[in-house]
Amino acid sequence: MSQHGLKHRHLHFIALGSAIGTGLFYGSAGAIQAAGPSVLVVYLLAGAVVYFMLRALGEMAVRHPITGSFAGYARMFMGGWAGYITGWMFAFEMVIVALADLTAIGVYMRFWFPDVSQWVWVAATLLIVGGANLATVKAFGELEFAFTIIKVGAVLAMIAGGLAVLAFGLSDAHTTGPVNLVNDGGFFPNGPTGMIASFILVLFAFGGTEIIGVAGSAAQHPEKSVPKAINTVPMRILLFYVLAIAVILMITPWRDITGEQSPFVQIFNTLGVSWAAGLLNFVVITAALSAINADLFGAGRVITGLAHQKHAPKFMSKVVRGVPVMTTIILIATMIIGTILNALLPENVFEVIASLATFATVFVWLMILLAHLYSRRGMSTQDVANLKYKVPFWPYGQYLSIAFILMTFGIMVWQEEYRISLVVGVAFIAIMTAVYFLTNRHEVTHEDEPTEEPEELVVSA
Repeated sequence: MSQHGLKHRHLHFIALGSAIGTGLFYGSAGAIQAAGPSVLVVYLLAGAVVYFMLRALGEMAVRHPITGSFAGYARMFMGGWAGYITGWMFAFEMVIVALADLTAIGVYMRFWFPDVSQWVWVAATLLIVGGANLATVKAFGELEFAFTIIKVGAVLAMIAGGLAVLAFGLSDAHTTGPVNLVNDGGFFPNGPTGMIASFILVLFAFGGTEIIGVAGSAAQHPEKSVPKAINTVPMRILLFYVLAIAVILMITPWRDITGEQSPFVQIFNTLGVSWAAGLLNFVVITAALSAINADLFGAGRVITGLAHQKHAPKFMSKVVRGVPVMTTIILIATMIIGTILNALLPENVFEVIASLATFATVFVWLMILLAHLYSRRGMSTQDVANLKYKVPFWPYGQYLSIAFILMTFGIMVWQEEYRISLVVGVAFIAIMTAVYFLTNRHEVTHEDEPTEEPEELVVSA
C-alpha cells in the first residue's frame, strides 16, 4: 500500500507555513534597518524569484510526477553530479536551519523558565518532532497543519491590529500612515547599497519554500496538489510579507525598529496588549517547531532518495511505513551534537547560520531553475503548448531569477560578514564533489538505478 499520506490541505498549509518563521518574526527587523522602507521592494523581488523557482518546480513535477523532488530533476536533466550535489545541499540547508531553530527554542523558553537548562527544551523538542517524523507521513502533516494555523493566525492578527491602529489613530506616534514610508530619508534612506545589504536576510526568510517539491511527492494527487499549492505563492508573499511589513512601517518609523524586540511585538504593544511579548514568544516557538518538523521531513526523504540512487550509504535507504527511519534517527542524532557545538559558539551564531542557510537555499534554487531550463531543451513549440502547467513569462522570469541569485553570491563576496558562509558553502560543494568521485558515485548510471520507486518510499530525491 502506498504511503501517500498528505492530503491537499496538508500540502496547502505546508506551502503556506514554509516561509513563515523566525526569519519573518525576528529577522525582518534587521532587513528593515539595512534598507529602510525600500525593504518592501526587496521582499517583492525575492518573492518573484521564489515564485518563478516554484513554478519551474511545478512544471517539472506535473510533466514528470514519478521522479519526485527537485534533486531528481537536476539528475534527470543535468546529470548525476547535479542531482547528487543538489540533494546533499538541500539536506545541508535543512540541518543548518533546524540547528538554528533548535537552539532558538532553548533561548526562547528562558522567557518563561529562566532557571531551566536549555538542553531540557532541546530534548523535548527533538522528542516531539522526532516522534512525529518517525510515526507516519500523516502524523507529520497533521502536526505541521496545527503549527501553521498558529503562525498564520498571529500574522493575520497583527495585520488586522495594525490596520485598526492606522484607521482609528490608536498610536501615540506623531505620524502614522503612508507618510512614514518617505518622511525619514525618503523611501531609499540608505540608498541602493542599503537595499542590497538586506537581500541575505530577506532570502533567509523565504528559505524552505522549496519543500513543496518534497512534500508534494507524498501527496495523494501531486499532479493537482502541487500546482494548487504553488499558485497560492503570490498572494502569500503579498499578504504575509509585503502587507505585514508595510503595516509595521506605517505605524512605527523604520529607525525605531531596532531589533531589540520583534516588530510584531511593537504592534501589539501599541494596541495596549500587555502580554504581547509572551504571545509572540509562543508564536515564534511554534514557528521554530514547525521549521524543525519540516526540515526533518524534507532532509530525511531527500537523503533516503539519494541512498536508493546509490548516492548515499545503502543503510540510509531503509523505509518503514513510508518513513525513512534510519535517516531520520541519524539526523536527530546530528542535531543533538550540533546543538551542543552551537551553544559553544559566539553570540553572533544566528547571523552566521542565517547566511550559511541562505547560501545553501539559493544554490538549491539555482539548480532547480537550471534544471528547468535544461528540461525545455529539445522541446518543440507544440510540446511546450501541450504542457498542462507551465512557467509564465518564459524565459524572462527564469533569467531574472538566475541573475538575482548570482547577484546574491556576489553580495556574499562584497560584504565581509557573509564571506564565511560563502567559504563554507563552496567548501561543502568541493568536499561532497570529492566524495562523489572518490567513492565512484559518478559511475552510477541511470541503468543502475531502480526503474521504479519502492512502493513504500514516499519521496525520491
